[in-house]
Amino acid sequence: MLPTITFPFDSGTIPKNGIYVLFETSETAHGTNRIVRIGSHTGNGQLPSRLHQHFLNENKDRSIFRKNIGRALLNKIQDPFLPHWNIDLTTREARARHSKLIDFAKQDLVEKQVTEYMRKHFSFSFISVPNRTARLRFETKLIATVSQCQICKSSTNWLGHYSPIALIRAGKLWQVKDLGKAPLTNDEFEKLSMFA
Repeated sequence: MLPTITFPFDSGTIPKNGIYVLFETSETAHGTNRIVRIGSHTGNGQLPSRLHQHFLNENKDRSIFRKNIGRALLNKIQDPFLPHWNIDLTTREARARHSKLIDFAKQDLVEKQVTEYMRKHFSFSFISVPNRTARLRFETKLIATVSQCQICKSSTNWLGHYSPIALIRAGKLWQVKDLGKAPLTNDEFEKLSMFA
C-alpha cells in the first residue's frame, strides 16, 4: 500500500525520481480515493521540485495543473479574468506583449485561491521509478488506464466539471494528454507493481 501524503509535506520523504498520483477530496472509485491526476518529470532528480511547483510555487505558468485549477475556479463564477489567466507570461516576449493587459493584483489573488484549494483538497502518492524512459512510459500508460476505466467516474460536485476545457470537463482527470493511448497490460502492471 502506497503512503498518502497531504500538505504540508517533507520533501525528504519523496524520492528524487518517480510518478505521482493525485487524489481530490470527495472523489472516490473502487472503494477508495479516486485518482484525478497522474504526473512525472523529465529532468533527473526533479520529482520533489515538480510537486513544489504544484503546491508551493504560485506561478500558473510553471504548472499546467495549477493553471487548470484556476481556470475551473474562475469559470465556475464566470469571472471575466479568465482570458487573462490563460495568457502564458513565461517568455520575455510574452511579458513585453501582454503585461500591460494583466491585473497582477488579481492574478496574485487567484494564485492564492489555487494554492488554498490545492492544499486543502489534494493528497498524493508516488511510485519511485529511477529510469527516465520507464518512468515516462508508465506515466502515459497509467493516464490511459485511469482515463479509460469505466468504474472511475467523477462526482457531480467535482470542480473539473467547471473547466472551460472540454476534455477535462467531460472526463475525470485534470489533464488532456495521453487519455486515448494504450492502457497498461497485465504484464506492464506487474512490472510497475515492482516499483511500488
